[in-house]
Amino acid sequence: MATARDSRQRQRLRRDRHGRGLRGVLFPASLPAAASRAEKFDALVLDALEPIEARWRHELTKLDVAVDDVPEIDRRGEEPSPEAAEGVLHDGSVPLSRLVPAGVDSSGLPTRARIVLYRRPLEARAKDPLELADLVHDVLVEQVAGYLGLEPDVIEGE
Repeated sequence: MATARDSRQRQRLRRDRHGRGLRGVLFPASLPAAASRAEKFDALVLDALEPIEARWRHELTKLDVAVDDVPEIDRRGEEPSPEAAEGVLHDGSVPLSRLVPAGVDSSGLPTRARIVLYRRPLEARAKDPLELADLVHDVLVEQVAGYLGLEPDVIEGE
């Protein structure tokens, strides 16, 4: 048997307290303010990667760049294996990015080499958006240099 209270709760779930529901989006999708922090970070990574890719396009054809929110950390307190620690760029004990070499996945298919940038640790170390852009660029240069086996100064063209 339905009570009056049940019907009030069902109505409350569908609309706001004035009965109008949502009026619309807060910002139009065309404005920068409509982008989430993750979307802004993705755009920042693409901007930082563009000059590197323009110079090293042929050498980077088999490299993917990805963004993850946070690194997966073994919580059992065990030391990471040397293979797992290889290619990881740290700030203290927190990984900022990782270079995953090409290999074979669990189903036997070949995988491409991949640089994974960790968004939250990078954002936490930057005081402002300009510093974050510089940090992302520096991390990408370090990881691309590790992938190509070159010095970071060579990657930047200095």
